[in-house]
Amino acid sequence: MTGLGTGAAAGAATPRRFVLDVARSVSDRAWIDRLDPAAAPIARAIAQREGVPEVVARVLAARGVGVDEAAAFLAPSLKALMPDPGTLRDMEAAAERVADAVAAGARVVIFGDYDVDGATSSAIVSRFLAAQGIKAEIVIPDRIVDGYGPNPRLVEEIAARADLMIAVDCGTHSFEAFETARARGLDVVVFDHHQAGETLPSTAALVNPNRQDDLSGLGHLCAAGVAFLGMVAVNRVLRRRGRYAGGGEPDLFALLDLVALGTICDVVPLIGLNRAFVVQGLKVMRARANRGIAALCDVVRLNGPVTPYHLGFLIGPRINAGGRIGDAALGARLLTSDDMLESSRIATELDALNKERQAIEAAMLAEAEATVAVRLVTSDPAVILAASADWHPGIVGLVAARLKERHARPAFAIALDPDGRGTGSGRSVAGVDLGRVVRAAVDEGLLLKGGGHAMAAGLTVAPGGIEALEAFLESRLAADVAEARTGTEFLVDGALTAGGANIALAEMLERAGPFGSGQPEPVFVFPAHRIVYADPAGHGHVRVTLASSDGARIKAMAFRAAERPLGEFLLGARDRPVHVAAVLTVDHWQGEARGQLRLLDAADPATTARGR
Repeated sequence: MTGLGTGAAAGAATPRRFVLDVARSVSDRAWIDRLDPAAAPIARAIAQREGVPEVVARVLAARGVGVDEAAAFLAPSLKALMPDPGTLRDMEAAAERVADAVAAGARVVIFGDYDVDGATSSAIVSRFLAAQGIKAEIVIPDRIVDGYGPNPRLVEEIAARADLMIAVDCGTHSFEAFETARARGLDVVVFDHHQAGETLPSTAALVNPNRQDDLSGLGHLCAAGVAFLGMVAVNRVLRRRGRYAGGGEPDLFALLDLVALGTICDVVPLIGLNRAFVVQGLKVMRARANRGIAALCDVVRLNGPVTPYHLGFLIGPRINAGGRIGDAALGARLLTSDDMLESSRIATELDALNKERQAIEAAMLAEAEATVAVRLVTSDPAVILAASADWHPGIVGLVAARLKERHARPAFAIALDPDGRGTGSGRSVAGVDLGRVVRAAVDEGLLLKGGGHAMAAGLTVAPGGIEALEAFLESRLAADVAEARTGTEFLVDGALTAGGANIALAEMLERAGPFGSGQPEPVFVFPAHRIVYADPAGHGHVRVTLASSDGARIKAMAFRAAERPLGEFLLGARDRPVHVAAVLTVDHWQGEARGQLRLLDAADPATTARGR
């Protein structure tokens, strides 16, 4: 990345360069070279040894990949990364109990959460049991009526028609519900990943890599990953017992498309085993073997191969729409269906629900922003908390996410019922553990219930309890948020031109992925490219065409930017040279693939250089 600027970032232990000398972009951020100068030789060595372009080698080195690790990183193998499932606490007991149920032809109910991770986990277990001749029932609670996870009433009902309940993506905190199960003689096995306290509910087995006595080191897995390892363990027990002596062993790798979908949509770190799950799962998904996923791809008119971006922003939201404002079981039903007509019908219904969800979300966000704007006039809170009696409880998580994005701090959105009881959801920023503070609020008696993980949490607050909760969050998180917000750095991986941002490079970068949580997408700057076209598009987006000095052009899109500084700058800079920072993507249109940019930031070459 030569010729990008020479200014050093002030106060850094190791001098870091301002890329293109941009110390303050239109989004008020300094563009910094992601690759530490000390790691530059590693990038050059990777490029030489692996035969990849230097810009790709820079991406690898900047993410901590060493020269000797590069080959394996570029081709992640499940065989190399797959752990022994028995390293997870309680896994052997769980596998034996589920294998017993298979051998006995027992009645099994799968109890899942109402989000994508819950739907995919449920489908993984359901499809495995179906291959064993067990037609398991899937129960997904209603978000509004039942709340999160098993409750005593639902367990009472399940106990009347099941011998075994397998809880996925929930159950770690279901003390009362599982006491009911024990009293009714219903065995429970749990495959979960949510953070756990010192005490766990009574079950036949509770597999959760985030329980405090688990030493597996697999706490980064989502529930779908844990459930998949669970079925690998059950399969091993069945094999050992001679079930497959005459053949018929199921192809567990065929379930990896579901694991990849859950992994991407639950925004867990794309490191280690998770990377392998997604890379291999995408290969399975592109074969369109799962009719439900294929139907959703058709509904959104997906062109070209499925990518993590498609899963996170097109497929996942539609599966979630059922749990937010419709039938919570639609997602799991879709992912377990082998009927083309049924899959198409459910996918169409989920697409319609998603459109309805978008309209509700827009209205809620507008109200939340009005409330937040008033508060920000007189204070600068560490945490944003907004509540309303007019909000849909299934949408609050999305509103919290939007507030977090816009105001760069943790945010909670809470829907109040007629009695003043609040159901809310929070989203955090890097470096601020939201799940920990929500659990602390439960311990302090400020919440009726709550939990989650570092980046997201859910809660229920008693009538009249919001003010005390807000004060508690502010006091507990102020220092962490202040530290997280001190950095206004925007990290850049390299420089490209419109002509160089081609399909060949995009495909090479894909080998360095997948990108997402814990594995940031590569960001490239495009120096002094002229905006030859810029206009609003869709719902608040800005569509742009950029031209380099040699005349090469590339199309770009700035999502949800129209009324923000980035969008206003782009729309006002027609026919002017600008620096832009963007992610290189591939656009498939009418059978033709071409490079396209997703714009993230911009700067005016004439006014933003440091010292000007």
